Amino acid sequence: MKRAIIILVILAVVGGGAGAYYMSHNGQQVSAQTAVISRGDIVDAVASTGTLQPVISVTVGSQVSANIAWLGADFNSIVKKGQVIAKLDPTLFESQVAQAKAQLEQSKASLENGKAQLVRDQASAKYQKLTYQRDLDLRKQQLISQDQLDQQKAASDQADAALELDKAQIQQQTANIQQATAQLNTSQTNLDHTVITSPIDGIVTQRSVDVGQTVQASMTAPQLFVIAEDLTRMQVSANIDESDVGRVTPGQDVTFRVDAFPGVDFHGTVAQIRLNPTVVNNVTTYATMISVPNNDLRLKPGMTTNLKIQVSQRSDVLRVPNTAIRFRPSVDVFAALNQAVPPEALGGGRGRRGGAGGGANATGRADNSGSTTPRNTPSSSVGASASAQEATRPNGGGATGGRGRGFGNDPDRQARFMERFKSMSKDEQQQFIERMKGRGQDTSAFEAVMTGKPAAKSANAKTSSGKAGAGSFVYTPRYGDPQNSEEIQELFKPLPPAASQGRVWLFVDKQLKPVNVRLGISDGTYTELVTGDVQDGTEVVTGMTGVGSTRAGAAAAGNPLLGQQQRGGGPGGFGGGFGGGGRGR
Repeated sequence: MKRAIIILVILAVVGGGAGAYYMSHNGQQVSAQTAVISRGDIVDAVASTGTLQPVISVTVGSQVSANIAWLGADFNSIVKKGQVIAKLDPTLFESQVAQAKAQLEQSKASLENGKAQLVRDQASAKYQKLTYQRDLDLRKQQLISQDQLDQQKAASDQADAALELDKAQIQQQTANIQQATAQLNTSQTNLDHTVITSPIDGIVTQRSVDVGQTVQASMTAPQLFVIAEDLTRMQVSANIDESDVGRVTPGQDVTFRVDAFPGVDFHGTVAQIRLNPTVVNNVTTYATMISVPNNDLRLKPGMTTNLKIQVSQRSDVLRVPNTAIRFRPSVDVFAALNQAVPPEALGGGRGRRGGAGGGANATGRADNSGSTTPRNTPSSSVGASASAQEATRPNGGGATGGRGRGFGNDPDRQARFMERFKSMSKDEQQQFIERMKGRGQDTSAFEAVMTGKPAAKSANAKTSSGKAGAGSFVYTPRYGDPQNSEEIQELFKPLPPAASQGRVWLFVDKQLKPVNVRLGISDGTYTELVTGDVQDGTEVVTGMTGVGSTRAGAAAAGNPLLGQQQRGGGPGGFGGGFGGGGRGR
């Protein structure tokens, strides 16, 4: 019995040691995933797809219907302007020309006959008038009867009427000649159209007919050939999304690739952004034409291009990985590191808002309204601090109208923030101004209130007239005077890219340290680092590992029944934003 007890004790000790060894070697250690800040080039580009096409492409058709009798050009044929490239069967049109010529000759003969008849009737009318004059004298002498005189008068009038009829017939015959001439010209033109020539110098890119085929010309001319004027100059027709078209302007460099030449970069230049929108499935795009040189003729019409329009470029600049900018430590991370939550990480988490403190687990207690009042903080200071944080919050605007609502052009909102600023203590005002300066915002108006001196003019502060004004922190863009331009894109230029505020985290002595930085352009992988207390080679945090197991172990150690509950932080714990923000259940 005693031996059995000893054996059981030994087994328990060995099992406990093995379990401890296993837990110590298999439990995850809290560590940081980092990336290095480096130097390099950053290109901010707009990506899209497009189709290559000739700058000028002419479709050659037929204006008459007939059979194709001869072809003088084929695919890829180089043709000159006026060169015969096809002939239609002219038999029918030659007969129409001959018939029109015969009709013209007949009309001319009728005209000559009419003129001869006019001369004859003129002589007859003259004789009848002389006879009437003689009969009139004889009647006065009572040598002829009145009936004979009346008969001669009627004969003279009939001769005059015949003259008028001859003149009308001559006019009709003249019109017939004009009509016959027009018909002859039409027939001759149709005959000429049986010979099809090239309208431009270029290359035949498409042939749609063969010898013996019948073409029917009705309301539209049938397509026979497509001729590209000059394939050494091409263009890409790209559809730019409405969210990116504001950053595209003529003259920007374009780099693109085609499937026919993988790995080869071709270059072009934005030539035109057309204002006519195209809406497909509620997606609005704008056609953008890109000029492309093609001296080696490797690019073919119709090729699909994957292009990038270069909006801006920075060379040899500090750049930070975007994963480091997106990293946001949660309350669980700081708990796992046994680190107090820094003030920079408070506020703005997902879930229920925790007020200025960033959640019930930060520095205050949350009530049912979702607001948080820090302990041992006077109510007036709470209001002043909240105003300062609202004015300088990254998504809350600020004195220069940053992202979010900002001050904008709302005078009432400006006045409210100024009144709140005036109600702060000197220390709070100084902290407020320092926070604004750290975010690159104009503080001249607030400094003027604090010091009682007139505000200095700022390059970024403009009045509604477009001129710099003292103490003004509202920027109102205005168009300049009308310019003489041939195209609309010469009047409207894209806004220059504005720097934004960001934060990266350093992992120093197993503690997270926030660093506020000012960011420039981004290429999707890296972002330009304009200012910040980091250098080339500095390692910045992109993620944390080992947080989940540490948190679960702590929860189990506190109360085994609460091992799966959330204790603060936002929904999901790890992704709770800056300060967690939400209340756990």
